[in-house]
Amino acid sequence: MRVAFLGGSFNPPHAGHQLACLLLLEMEGFEQVWLVPCYRHAFSKQLAEFSHRVQMCRRMARPFGERVVVEQIERELLDEGVNRTAATLDLLAGRHPQDDITLVVGSDLIGELDQWKDFQRIVARHQLLVLPRTGYSYERGPWRVAGLRLPEVSSTQLRRRLAAGQSIDGLVPTAVAEYISLHGLYATNGSGD
Repeated sequence: MRVAFLGGSFNPPHAGHQLACLLLLEMEGFEQVWLVPCYRHAFSKQLAEFSHRVQMCRRMARPFGERVVVEQIERELLDEGVNRTAATLDLLAGRHPQDDITLVVGSDLIGELDQWKDFQRIVARHQLLVLPRTGYSYERGPWRVAGLRLPEVSSTQLRRRLAAGQSIDGLVPTAVAEYISLHGLYATNGSGD
């Protein structure tokens, strides 16, 4: 099976993530998308509790049925106290040897890929697909670029809006907005703690 591995903080997941799933399934021909929220961010970003981010990802993925799976594997796997994409991919590939796993990243991450632990090993073992985002360039590299650009929405922008008491209508799936409201996430600071 052709699988798209879409990892991230998902702090919170938003319309861009949901549209990325649609793009990967319908325009890029993947049979399944694995959403992989990180348990502990490698670059020490403040995050809402893992359980909240998993639940929001599940709500975001709901319209796709079994074609989008929220994978909690990073809860099991910490390298030096944080999550590393290379280790996560190795474990998933070992558990699913029959699947062809492509790593998917937004073009906003291109500038930090050289900081990823074992990045050269990742691209030696897996294809890399870049999803273009407005305002971020992507020079030539060991990747393929998707044909459509993602909308201008980011989790950082959403956390700022929520902390300021502003609306996020139209920027996140309704089910995610309801969950954020129900649990009072991101109302006082950028992390959701």
